[in-house]
Amino acid sequence: MAKTSVIVVGTGGFGRYHIGSMIKQEKTTRIAGFVEIAEESRAATRKLYADAGKKRVPPFYDTIAGLVKAQGAADCALIVTPHKFHVTHILDSFKAGMDVLVEKPMVLNESEAKRVIRARDRTGRLLSVAFPGSFSVAVQKARELIAAGEIGPVVSISAHSHQNWKAFTVGKWRQDPEISGGGFLFDTGSHMINTVVDLAGADVAELAAVQDNRGAPVEITSAVSGTFKNGVFFALCAAGDSVNCQSRIVVMGDKGVLITGAAGELLQIIRPGKPEPEAVPAGPWMSVWERFLLVRKGKLANPCPAEVGLRFARFMDLVRESAAGSEKVRAR
Repeated sequence: MAKTSVIVVGTGGFGRYHIGSMIKQEKTTRIAGFVEIAEESRAATRKLYADAGKKRVPPFYDTIAGLVKAQGAADCALIVTPHKFHVTHILDSFKAGMDVLVEKPMVLNESEAKRVIRARDRTGRLLSVAFPGSFSVAVQKARELIAAGEIGPVVSISAHSHQNWKAFTVGKWRQDPEISGGGFLFDTGSHMINTVVDLAGADVAELAAVQDNRGAPVEITSAVSGTFKNGVFFALCAAGDSVNCQSRIVVMGDKGVLITGAAGELLQIIRPGKPEPEAVPAGPWMSVWERFLLVRKGKLANPCPAEVGLRFARFMDLVRESAAGSEKVRAR
């Protein structure tokens, strides 16, 4: 079986998380090289390989163009750079003839998302946004249960996400709005938003939002409520000055309730007359990279195309507009 070759663009903390998973999948994956300009991240990546008992470390380059010129394009690119640079790295990868798996959020705003979609359509390349919730078997199973009427028509969805995000991002690019594009809701909270919209099965119609920076350069706490275009209500709470990194999403129908997490880390159902939730079998867990390989082989429909990135960008544009004006706004 031919291996899929991939370049990793960005070998910071999350980049190394993905690399650590990939180097365990030698039967399916060959890492052809890295694009990284920070020597600290390069050194940490070399250590990751050494700790895994790997003697050969793929070469490093400063740019995608430099890598392609030196050794040719790979089958695909995994992009894990600061958010501001996603759009450039996506377009450069398409230009080189590579499919793309990009960390969330795909881009900073609606305008950039539309540029990505036009480039994808022009080049015919594949793009997936690395939202683990959309890729998870638990969220896919939840959507199937909703479609089958297991909990009746969905009435409302509530969700919360909390993390000690503010403390561990102090002084880092994630708290620089010019580079990150936003704070906790835009970063970790994007998982919650994306999974909620997946489960609602419709785009947002209107929302109202309040946000507080809590002394940081970007938003740390957020509360967002509104309705989707199919009439489903939603209420979201994001606390980036809390503890741990957890989330819960509760989908309320008129005949039952589903409970999951932003990344699909569990799936439970509450049925009429049974107040305690029961676990719902969903299937074996697979990493986003493993699921992406199935998408490339045509064995799995792409759960996170560029349109999902556009959907999130539009949602966040509405959140910012509402929070800035302290009023409810409608989708255009």
